[in-house]
Amino acid sequence: MAESSIWGGNNGRGHDNGSSDIVFSNVRILDGTGEPPYSGDVTVSGNRIKSISRAGGGYGGGLGGGSLSWGGNGSTRIDGRGMTLMPGMIDAHLHLSWNNAPGIDPIQMMPIEEHVVNCIEMAGLLIDAGFTGGVGAAAAKPRLDVVIRDAINAGKVPGPRYTAAGPELTVVGGLGDATLPHIPDKGLNLGIVVSGPEEVRREVRQLMKWGVDTIKLNLSGEEITGMGAEENQFSDEEIAMAVKEAKGRGRRLAAHARSKESIKKCVEYGIEIIYHASFSDEEALDMLEANKDKHFVAPGLAWLINTARNAGEYGIKPGTPITIAYERELENAIETMQKMHKRGIRVLIGGDYGFAWTPHGTNAKDFEYFVDMLGLSPMEAIRAGTALGGEMLGTILNTGQELGLVREGYLADLLLVDGDPVTDIRVLQDKSRIVAIMKDGKFHKAPDTQAVGMRLTA
Repeated sequence: MAESSIWGGNNGRGHDNGSSDIVFSNVRILDGTGEPPYSGDVTVSGNRIKSISRAGGGYGGGLGGGSLSWGGNGSTRIDGRGMTLMPGMIDAHLHLSWNNAPGIDPIQMMPIEEHVVNCIEMAGLLIDAGFTGGVGAAAAKPRLDVVIRDAINAGKVPGPRYTAAGPELTVVGGLGDATLPHIPDKGLNLGIVVSGPEEVRREVRQLMKWGVDTIKLNLSGEEITGMGAEENQFSDEEIAMAVKEAKGRGRRLAAHARSKESIKKCVEYGIEIIYHASFSDEEALDMLEANKDKHFVAPGLAWLINTARNAGEYGIKPGTPITIAYERELENAIETMQKMHKRGIRVLIGGDYGFAWTPHGTNAKDFEYFVDMLGLSPMEAIRAGTALGGEMLGTILNTGQELGLVREGYLADLLLVDGDPVTDIRVLQDKSRIVAIMKDGKFHKAPDTQAVGMRLTA
């Protein structure tokens, strides 16, 4: 048969593979467990990994010599020639309604119609970069996350598996309350402002009615908004009410928690997802370590690094009080995350992307930060952005872990990478080196047979 491509050699969207199995043969399997890669074959049937077989010998030389053929049992076989097959990347701290804008106001004030379209664009950027999963950390408007999640799940738009958040809950005068004395319009707020347990109860119930997967509380501040990172908000009674209402309906909770006091509140009240956690003390670390199977920490390093150092053209000048504050927080965050990692606390990839200086689509930079700044090995960083992300998604969705690993029976969210991320973690930032992106057993990006020299034979 003449050389051809059954997928047309393009960067397609959700290619239907038909009813035949897909076999990735002669690949270097990086399974996400932290164990060394090994050569072998992986068979995908439907939307799950059907089987994995180890090869007896070594593996070949990468891009340029692969082949694509029909197997004897009706399967489609992709000869990877030693390319890396690994789990799809998972971002644990994702805001699809952050629109790569140069500040908070353009996110907050974007009209809803344009914002929906923008969310679709951001979702596409994520999956094009190899992120097949993501956890919504907050939405700019009440139903944006819910709508984009449902559209992705229905196959109407391309995007990662996504859990939906609503706007953050905040208190009067807290992070996210942007109302002015002469314009007391709650529509100006990025968060939902509450005061007292009964208002918390009502807003949590409303968010659950809209269909969110997680409830997020802003327990501490954020330097760029004028409320210090180590300032705290929410009373114990308000936190307790949010937890009671959310958990009573099977929802998980998340918190913007930069201060040591807010970290401790997360452990005390069982808030599973802790965002930032920059400032800690030994008591907070001890509490987290004692409950490390219950919590996930996503520090958002990209936000700290780039706001402190790389946002000058957007008016955030290095050497000014705001960037000095972020440099201080970054120093504390690095020390805290190193201590957490050594204690076995789950620290996950997810950089709080979505601003002009931290644009969506560059999320894989987090793997490099984990290696260069936190001192993790490339394998540990990969595990943080695959296996641990899968654990987090399974916890939120109450499914158990079935994502984040190349393992029999797991959902087939896979990347075929021309290169070795264990040797050079930066290869994950090069979209041209991600040869194939599979989500739920279907190719979002199919192998370009013409570009990589693959052949279709009978």
